[in-house]
Amino acid sequence: MKKVILRPSLFALFFILFSISAYSQDAKVDSTATASAENTDTASSVVPGGDPAKGEKLFKSLCATCHKPYERFVGPALNGVVNKYNGDFEWLYAWIRNNQQLIKSGDSRAVAIYEEYNQTAMNTFPQLSNQDIDDILAYVEQPKPEPKVAVADNASAGGQAQGNQISTDLILAILSFVLLLLVVILYLVNKTLNRFAEVNGVKIKSEDERPKKPLWKAYAENGFLVLVTAVIFLLATAWFGYGYLMQVGVDQGYEPIQPIHYSHRIHAGDNKINCKYCHSSARVSKHSGIPSLNVCMNCHKQIAEVAPETQAKGKEEFNVDYNAEIAKLYEAVGWDKTTQSFTGESKPVKWVRIHNLPDLVYFNHSQHVTVGQIACQQCHGPVQEMEVMYQNAPLTMGWCINCHRTTNVKVKDNGYYTKIHEELSKKYNVEEFTVADMGGIECGKCHY
Repeated sequence: MKKVILRPSLFALFFILFSISAYSQDAKVDSTATASAENTDTASSVVPGGDPAKGEKLFKSLCATCHKPYERFVGPALNGVVNKYNGDFEWLYAWIRNNQQLIKSGDSRAVAIYEEYNQTAMNTFPQLSNQDIDDILAYVEQPKPEPKVAVADNASAGGQAQGNQISTDLILAILSFVLLLLVVILYLVNKTLNRFAEVNGVKIKSEDERPKKPLWKAYAENGFLVLVTAVIFLLATAWFGYGYLMQVGVDQGYEPIQPIHYSHRIHAGDNKINCKYCHSSARVSKHSGIPSLNVCMNCHKQIAEVAPETQAKGKEEFNVDYNAEIAKLYEAVGWDKTTQSFTGESKPVKWVRIHNLPDLVYFNHSQHVTVGQIACQQCHGPVQEMEVMYQNAPLTMGWCINCHRTTNVKVKDNGYYTKIHEELSKKYNVEEFTVADMGGIECGKCHY
């Protein structure tokens, strides 16, 4: 009878727990849907008849170059613009379609905006209908969304961890059983051998009956063992000593923390910015140079924040707040993103040098990059994949010489090598030749 009562009780308990779990999940979905609906309702109450979804598409295609909904950019932030102008939609329609006409007419509000933004002319959009403008206004009037927070599935993670723990315990138990079995087998084998010895009349000497000699004395009397040990010791000392000395001054893998985090993965990888756009002196100079912060500001005058998904990835995978790093850049150059102007108060950035050759070595970037047409990655590694820049190659003398011995000179469509190619082709009777063939491993090429 107890079993009959117990089963329905367990089923009832399971049903209650399942219902609570399902309700909590539904509550999360409902809360998200409610928040989204509230945003839409708020925008609709400010702009009756406006469709935020359609407005988002229009805003991103026409307005996003100069405006952001919630902060000042090239133009003002647009959130709250309807209330700012007291719901005067007719004036907003006229301003958005042809602001220049309003300014010329002497409209006080239009002239004030024009003067506030240093007489910067806004684009005109005569093609937009009233409904299109309502849709855009409905989109920008939505409350600023809260940042999404990823919630880990603790139950799933815990269950998985528990499953892994059970598997590990099972493996350890099996191994322990096997070891115990081996001990028993060895004991039985030893016992059996002793019995065979007794039957055959073989006397096994005990430990006390055997003559004892100190281990060190036995070792010292064995000349061969002493010789082998000495040779091994000398070889090991030479090997480790050579390895240690050869690493002096070799900084392969050096990955310092920079004062401003710069992701080559995002710039050179995701955005495919050419290396020589920032390191422009590498084309014409011995040094690749440290890019001026003004080069950064060519883009970051307009880019004050990264995309939300990029920001989330930076925090989760690399523990980096990209927006905070852009703020450091603004502080260094003295840029006020609110007024979109320089303050005149700049600070030097103390970058940490990564690649550094000894003073006795001559290396010219332009000779390799422009004349030799060598890709940056050949020496610096997969820069486009590096979140934090590090020294990829050892940059030792042997490494450079091996490269010169194996790398063919790119002579096709390269006017610099036309005459040299003709002479070496006749000399060696080949169409292709390496850097070493044209004197690239002579001492004076790099040391003079």
